[in-house]
Amino acid sequence: MRMIVDAVDWISRAAAYVAAAILVFMVGHILLEIVLRNLFDTSTFVTAEFVGYGVAAMTYLGLAFSLRTGALIRVNMLLVRLHGPARRAAEMLCVAMTLALTVFLGWYFWRQLARDYTRGTVSYSIAEVPVWIPEGLVFAGIALFGLQLFAYLVRLGLGDPPIAEDVGGE
Repeated sequence: MRMIVDAVDWISRAAAYVAAAILVFMVGHILLEIVLRNLFDTSTFVTAEFVGYGVAAMTYLGLAFSLRTGALIRVNMLLVRLHGPARRAAEMLCVAMTLALTVFLGWYFWRQLARDYTRGTVSYSIAEVPVWIPEGLVFAGIALFGLQLFAYLVRLGLGDPPIAEDVGGE
């Protein structure tokens, strides 16, 4: 099980690097748009659309790594008051419920992605981007987040400390 948990951590880190690369490409596209508008009085006409796709992809691709490193915002009003086995049980319950919700959300996105892929749905912009591409990045992020939640549940079951304790914060 530790090998699986380590593999999920590695994949989460790789997804975070992909999210960072998307940020770099977004900044580059915005700079290109600025240059085109100011120097050549023209535009790519798709900056808003591509930046929107990029923000969605970065958000979801970064979720798993954020959870693992303790950077994900968590409301710990109850958990910080619990200690020992009660804390572990409450943490495991919260993670299991979040995992169930994430699986449901992933299932919904998968259905939408498959439908748009099958129908060949494209965006309404001049670029006519197949919408399954940005949806696929969001789905990948949701799936990785679900895997990281499962790995966290396994780590808790194996006796590892909860994430807030793991990184020294609360």
